[in-house]
Amino acid sequence: MTSMPAEWERHARTWMAFPPPNATFGEAGGADLQRARVAWSRVANTVVGFEPVRMLVSPDDAAAARELLDPRVQLDPVGLDDSWLRDSGPTFVRGASGLEAVDWTFNGWGAQCWAVWDQDALAARHVAQLAGVPVTSSSLVQEGGGLHVDGEGTVLLTDTVQLDPHRNPEWTREQVEAEVHAQLGTSKAIWLPRGLTADYGEFGTRGHVDIVAAFTAPGQVLVHTQTDTGHPDHEVSTEVLELLRAATDARGRRLQVTELLAPRTTEVDGELVDFSYVNHYVANGVVVLCGFADERDAAAARVLAEAYPGREVVLVDARDIFAFGGGIHCITQQQPA
Repeated sequence: MTSMPAEWERHARTWMAFPPPNATFGEAGGADLQRARVAWSRVANTVVGFEPVRMLVSPDDAAAARELLDPRVQLDPVGLDDSWLRDSGPTFVRGASGLEAVDWTFNGWGAQCWAVWDQDALAARHVAQLAGVPVTSSSLVQEGGGLHVDGEGTVLLTDTVQLDPHRNPEWTREQVEAEVHAQLGTSKAIWLPRGLTADYGEFGTRGHVDIVAAFTAPGQVLVHTQTDTGHPDHEVSTEVLELLRAATDARGRRLQVTELLAPRTTEVDGELVDFSYVNHYVANGVVVLCGFADERDAAAARVLAEAYPGREVVLVDARDIFAFGGGIHCITQQQPA
C-alpha cells in the first residue's frame, strides 16, 4: 500500500535547487540573482543544522553556490531552469518495497509565458536517481505546492491548480482525485476553491494550497487568516475557514482549525503580496518559518511552536523569496527517512 508520509515525520534529508540565471531571477552577475541566491542559501544553511541538505546546482553555478552555502550542504550538478524544487522535484512516498518517488508532469505552472521547463521537467527523475529510489510517472500536471497531506489519508487540493485549463484541460475533478489517491495512497480529498489573491499575479502559481492551509498533525490544520475586511484575501480566508471547519478527514474526524493571522504587510512597492506564515517547512527538530520583519512574526512563531511541540521554531527572512514568487516551503522538498 502506497502512502505519502506527512512532512513532520522523520526525514532522511531535504532537497533544494540553487537559483540559476533566468527570467525571474535575472542575468548572471545581476543584483536580483544574488538576492535570490543569498535568500535560498539562508534557508539551506538553517535546515542543514538539523538534517542533511542536498542542493541541485547548474554546473556553471557551483562556485557561486559553494561561496554562499554551509560546507555541510552537498552539491549535485544538474541542469536547471528554475529553483522551486517543491514543484519541479519529486513527491516521495512509501511503497510496498520501500521509498519511491512520484514524477508528476511539470509544465511551468500551467505553461506560463515567462517559464522555461525543459530541464526542470526532468528534475524529479534526477533527484530520484541521486536518492537511489525507483520512480513512478504520472500524466497529471501537478506541483508539490499544490497538495498537502496529513499522513493518514487526507489531501488538500485547490480547484484553480488541479483543474487549471493550462495544466489539466481534459481532467475532471473525479479523475484528478483518482490519480492523486493512486499516487499518494490518500483516500479523502478536501478541495479549496482558490488560493491567495496575489498568487494569481504574473509570477504566481494560480492557487497553490501551501500558502493557504497546512496540516500540522492528523486532524489539525492551520489557515492563513486575513482579518482586514478591505483586503481581497479576507473573503478567501473566510471561505476556506468555513469549508475546513465543516470538513472531516479520511478517518471521519472533524478538523481542528487554527487561524494563523496574515502578516500586517500587504503591499511592497505598491504591489499586493501574498506573504504567508502557512508556507513554513518542517524538518527534523525544527520549523523553518517565513519571517517578514513584521510585527506579527513573533505571534506566528508562538502559534507554530504550539502546533509542533518539541521543535525549535526558526524565523528566516523570506521577503526576497516571496519577491520572486514563493516562500520557504516552495523551495524545499523532504525525503522521508
